[in-house]
Amino acid sequence: MNDIQVFHDQPMQVGESPLWHPHEAVLYWVDIDGFAVHRKDPKTGEHRQFDMDSEPCAIGIHATGGLVVARRDGFIHLDTHSGAATKIADAPYDTATTRFNDGRVDPAGRFWVGTRYEPGDKPVAEMYVLERGKVHRAWSGNMTNSNGLAFTPSGDAMYHADTTTHRIDRYDFDALTGKARNVLPFQRFDTDKQASGYGGRPDGAAVDSEGAYWCAMFEGARILRFSPIGKLLQEITLPVQCPTMIAFGGDDLRTLYITSASGKRPEAEKARLPLTGQVLALRVDVPGRAEHVYEPS
Repeated sequence: MNDIQVFHDQPMQVGESPLWHPHEAVLYWVDIDGFAVHRKDPKTGEHRQFDMDSEPCAIGIHATGGLVVARRDGFIHLDTHSGAATKIADAPYDTATTRFNDGRVDPAGRFWVGTRYEPGDKPVAEMYVLERGKVHRAWSGNMTNSNGLAFTPSGDAMYHADTTTHRIDRYDFDALTGKARNVLPFQRFDTDKQASGYGGRPDGAAVDSEGAYWCAMFEGARILRFSPIGKLLQEITLPVQCPTMIAFGGDDLRTLYITSASGKRPEAEKARLPLTGQVLALRVDVPGRAEHVYEPS
């Protein structure tokens, strides 16, 4: 059994987008509804919080230092020394109904970020790409809550989840052109939340050095590891009901960091699972991979 530890004990409302920064040897993550980006050094315990005036949703390592942050109001460059935020691009959607959600940098240095359509009554979420400071739309529709972005070690395929429909897809990916094509089903999960075997819905994800896809199952209190052909390899039960995303970190990339959500969760659930909303960590056998870096020019 994996020994699960508490990495950060301050509950996040919607903890998301954990990101290991190999040069700084620290973990970054966001609290979306808490309007903050967090940074913590696992060796010293030093913690820093960067307050935002718009919800931070996804982050990536910026090639010139600091982070690229996708917020509800658009993309910014966050200087993590001074805390200064510089606008890169405005949001390409109606911020009254939509915000960015899950994102990841691809092998060519583009920052892919999907949206969440908050009314949730129709599948009109979109996928955007920040490329060299310019935003373009990769696709639109057939999803309501974009999640689970991850790239294979070879960079020839991309995974993507729509949390609302409980599905994960796999695309052929061309890193040179940035095109995702030929979508194929990868996983489909039960959508009946009242079913006795309901195991949650796919949220954030990561791919390890063997090409296995790790997925946080929101409401399912577990993480799943799948082979590249979709075979279930491992299931880890968690002491939180709503894990949101995972990241590999540490000097050997064998520490799995897990964010979770406490906002809008029932009080009975938080009493039963007191680690709800906290950032967890555990050691795994297979290391992850260093994240790609956003290239601004």
